[in-house]
Amino acid sequence: MFKTPLILVVEDEEPNRDLLQAMLRHLGYDVVAGCDGVEGQELVEQHRPDLVITDVMMPKLNGYDFCNWIKSHEETRIRLIPVIMLTGLNSLNDRVRGIEVGADDFITKPFEHTELRARVSSLIKLKQFTDDLENAEEVIFTLALTVEAKDPYTRGHCQRLSEHGMDIGRLLELPAEDIQAIRRGGILHDIGKIGIPDRILLKPGPLTEAEREIMRQHPSKGEEICQPLGSLAGTLPIIRHHHERMDGRGYPDGLQADDIYIGARIIAVVDFYDALVTDRPYREALSQDRALSITYSAAAEGHLDPNIVDLLHEFVTAVGVGWLYIE
Repeated sequence: MFKTPLILVVEDEEPNRDLLQAMLRHLGYDVVAGCDGVEGQELVEQHRPDLVITDVMMPKLNGYDFCNWIKSHEETRIRLIPVIMLTGLNSLNDRVRGIEVGADDFITKPFEHTELRARVSSLIKLKQFTDDLENAEEVIFTLALTVEAKDPYTRGHCQRLSEHGMDIGRLLELPAEDIQAIRRGGILHDIGKIGIPDRILLKPGPLTEAEREIMRQHPSKGEEICQPLGSLAGTLPIIRHHHERMDGRGYPDGLQADDIYIGARIIAVVDFYDALVTDRPYREALSQDRALSITYSAAAEGHLDPNIVDLLHEFVTAVGVGWLYIE
């Protein structure tokens, strides 16, 4: 169903604020308004607008700082909310500062109705396009969870990898972009298994060599599925390389050590440990101590990154059985 775009206007001068609201409503948009950047922050979190128009010179929190908050705050940044800065400041330095805090466009006071309409329409279309991409991502995530749901023994596995992978990433103080890639990679790492026949995927006994070769295709198949979505570009190395080994004997590319993206190394360790501490058709879940011992042995044999295994040990020792509660 079509949803009328919602625009947030933040302007401390009441006549300008009322004029903007009237003009935007006349153009067919829903509008909410605030009088300063602090109130603007509250309204962004409350209403999740499709576009923000903010004045620059305001009390409490000016437009530059408000725009910077929108573009850098974890909850708003991922929604890619466009921001128009409304200003009477015409110097190059003022516009450069606006660009530096992430402003998408500028309207100079006094503004014309036709200019406002054109700039708002352009950015609303851009926001709708990015929302469509987000919806496409949700379809991909649903496919990944559908693969997981085929096997009752892997219930909650992807969510645990996503959450605990991010926990390890935070211990490493990785940048936000890497944490986001790990969040997505935990969910999507095995999406390529959607192309593996159920007779192999759900086989209760050991796989034959031919069946193992087919199973080893799932990282590259997963990459192929997700590659068309540019927003998942940072996640592709996790999907493709979560079965690589530190000693170069993994697949599909035989990468070694630091040539393997850090996010893929993290997911590999968390995946290995999670398989040990959850029930499987051929055995019950192992104790934390036994699972950690086996994980350390895998690192010593060249399979897993020993530094990440140390961080895993630190993490699971702190959370204990809480590891198992994410489903």
